[in-house]
Amino acid sequence: MTQAVFVRPAAEADLPAILAIYNDAVLNTTAIWNETPVDLDNRRVWFAGRAARNQPVLVAESDGEVIGYASYGDWRAFEGFRHTMEHSVYVRSDRKGAGTGAKLMEALIAVAAERGVHVLIGCIEAENAASIRLHEKLGFRLVGRFGEVGQKFGRWLDLTCMELRLPSA
Repeated sequence: MTQAVFVRPAAEADLPAILAIYNDAVLNTTAIWNETPVDLDNRRVWFAGRAARNQPVLVAESDGEVIGYASYGDWRAFEGFRHTMEHSVYVRSDRKGAGTGAKLMEALIAVAAERGVHVLIGCIEAENAASIRLHEKLGFRLVGRFGEVGQKFGRWLDLTCMELRLPSA
């Protein structure tokens, strides 16, 4: 029997699982437009950078295993954008479609609101209908689509951009 999924702040001990989820997305999906897998040192630097900027990394856990993670970071590196963050959410391939992404996003949205984020931005490969539907259910609205701005697996990719305005503190 599968235990319930719960979301918690990530710890450094979670980085091997986060690395595996990330690299699977790199190698097998268009969710991440990188083509080269990374190593554990890369994820350590990423994790430390998030911590240094008070930007959360959350994990979803079930049966004692990390099955997904979510985070946000700077949308643009200019002071005027300091209250707008771009988020990422990834679920282990064998656990997709079971609500884990929604739980991660709901928790991330709550943390963002507590920390004074005004807008969360989601940039999603335009053919990723499941992710777009998830964001719509969470209140994100479509704000644009960029055509053929990226490339992976030998084809051009479009980028759908969505935003969620959070309540002011």
